[in-house]
Amino acid sequence: MAATDSTTNDSALRTVSGVERALDVLMLFAESDQPTLGVSEIGRQMGLSKAVIHRILTTLCSRRLIEVDENTRRYVLGPAALALGRAFLDRVDIRDLAREPMRRLSRFANETSTLSIRTGNHRIYVDQVAPARDVRMTVQIGHPFPLHAGSSSKAFLAFMTPAEQEAYLTEAAPLTAMTDHTLVDASHLRDELRITRERGYAVSFGERQAGAGSVAAPILDHDRVPVAVLSICGPVERIRGRIDQLSAALLDEVRGISDRLGGGGL
Repeated sequence: MAATDSTTNDSALRTVSGVERALDVLMLFAESDQPTLGVSEIGRQMGLSKAVIHRILTTLCSRRLIEVDENTRRYVLGPAALALGRAFLDRVDIRDLAREPMRRLSRFANETSTLSIRTGNHRIYVDQVAPARDVRMTVQIGHPFPLHAGSSSKAFLAFMTPAEQEAYLTEAAPLTAMTDHTLVDASHLRDELRITRERGYAVSFGERQAGAGSVAAPILDHDRVPVAVLSICGPVERIRGRIDQLSAALLDEVRGISDRLGGGGL
């Protein structure tokens, strides 16, 4: 009986070790900056023989987690790996991820924090956390706003690809002014978007709503695409002198959420 138990334990340990190696290989593909990997490359990076790596790859291929190009004999992530990623992302509600960061931002700033998502050439507020003070800003949940008006809008537009930006500027021309301070000159707006992307956040003083000030930064997914934008907003006179302080806190929070989505820091 003892010998049988020992054999069983050894077998279980080998199985666990094999699973760990297979997962390590899978993560190697996920983290590599190369779209394809060969058996020799994987073996060198993992310190394993080609025979072992080949067995692992064969198993992963059988589950379609990895695929092989028959012409080059190099391997790539397969459709089942994509399905796993999509299954995770489908279960992630950006409002759930952002809720506690929004609460922290609102407490820290003693101002309203908001969450926006993009829909075509507009963005909408989907959530907000307001402070317990007499004079405070609130936003219109679900109301669409153009992508050039206000800090949350500019945070989306700045982190879109150059081609998407130009398409928007062309399709939306002439740019609509929501207040006297809305940026409607395309050349001026391009400069503002470049600065926004360089520093990681957008600022607005009365561009979307007269008398309102705000700072906003994008939440990026694994493709470095802005999936949502967080902002801190309040009366201009309370926001204007605190941009450095508020933007630092805001960037910390969006980095944390972006990390959860595989987007990393700004």
